[in-house]
Amino acid sequence: MGVFDFVKNGVREMMIARPDHLKQLIVYKHPDQNFPFFSQLTVDSDECAVFFKDGKVVGVLPPGRHTMSTQNIPFLNNIINKFTGGDVFISEIFFVKTSPVRSIPFGGPIGDMIDPLTGEQVIPRIFGEFSLVVTDPVRFVVGYTGQAAQGDNDAVLHWVKGLFMNGVKTTLGELCEVEGKSVLQAVSLTTKLGNAFVTNAPDLNEIGMRILQMGQFSLNFSEEDRARLVEANAEIAKANRGVKVAEAQAKAKQFELDQKFGQDAKYVQQLAGNYQNYAAGQAMIGAGQGMAQHGVGEGGIAGAGMQMAIGVGMANQMSGAMQGGGGGGGGGGGVQAQQAPQFTPGGAMVTCAKCNTRQPGGKFCAECGGPLAQSKKFCTGCGTETGTAKFCANCGTSANAAPPA
Repeated sequence: MGVFDFVKNGVREMMIARPDHLKQLIVYKHPDQNFPFFSQLTVDSDECAVFFKDGKVVGVLPPGRHTMSTQNIPFLNNIINKFTGGDVFISEIFFVKTSPVRSIPFGGPIGDMIDPLTGEQVIPRIFGEFSLVVTDPVRFVVGYTGQAAQGDNDAVLHWVKGLFMNGVKTTLGELCEVEGKSVLQAVSLTTKLGNAFVTNAPDLNEIGMRILQMGQFSLNFSEEDRARLVEANAEIAKANRGVKVAEAQAKAKQFELDQKFGQDAKYVQQLAGNYQNYAAGQAMIGAGQGMAQHGVGEGGIAGAGMQMAIGVGMANQMSGAMQGGGGGGGGGGGVQAQQAPQFTPGGAMVTCAKCNTRQPGGKFCAECGGPLAQSKKFCTGCGTETGTAKFCANCGTSANAAPPA
């Protein structure tokens, strides 16, 4: 060995640091295990130095320049080589990055999954970058990389990337279900997806690491999967439009009902006086419509007379109800105002031949259901059947006129 070689090797032994061309590595193992007293150890600001001997952690040095002597660093007493007279240390030194490691690439097929919105089975693919940081250098070396310390970041992070991809599949499905969207629509949820990926990232605390944030990433599908998702989403959108149209129509109908209710309430207050009178009026209108629909009043002039008589009776009762509601003087008038009007067509009462129950006219008995016999009335002047009319439609004779002697 020449003089220059001796000087060169001596200087190299005196200076311990990570080479510049290896600054990007997450973990770097110094190749020499022997270094003399008073060597200068340089630890960069974004890393720390971990010392191992016989497979055990001896100590950790923070960033800065350290003079390797037992007076400055007490734990060095545990790595002194006594066979050299106590002037050499023997230890493995690992430089571990403690600052975030960014732009770590990942990507590939997520695997088969069911789209939460459409129910289609698809295989999404995702590609992008994320960043992580070593939170516990000792645990990272002991529990993850091992003291072999491979010099390739991709090899070191291969297992972490696999764990992350497994978490992406679960997170994507859960977010789409919460948002009510298809995985095809999740492409627009970049910010929410990125935050969810970080929040639901696998727990790496056991190996002394933590995923910090997502970089740029993209979610895509095969042409076949994309076509099926587009078609299924179009069908769902069409169905949703139909639901919204139905909701709008229901709201319009409800508005119409509310308007009618307001008008009816105003009519009750201003014209009818109270709800009983208003209900009586509505009942009369319904009765008239019902008779028209079921043929009551047919039969020419006699039928018209019957309808006239019924209408007059309804009008009289309506007038009486309104007067009773507005008078408030006599006790009897007050009671009548609170009761619903009772009337029968033409005022005629019939007796059931089967059960002898007296009741308003009709085709069947309200008590036993038997047919009711309808009594016929004839004009005393000309003999024409008058029914329930007050005057004869043929000669004008009153229905109450006595027959001639």
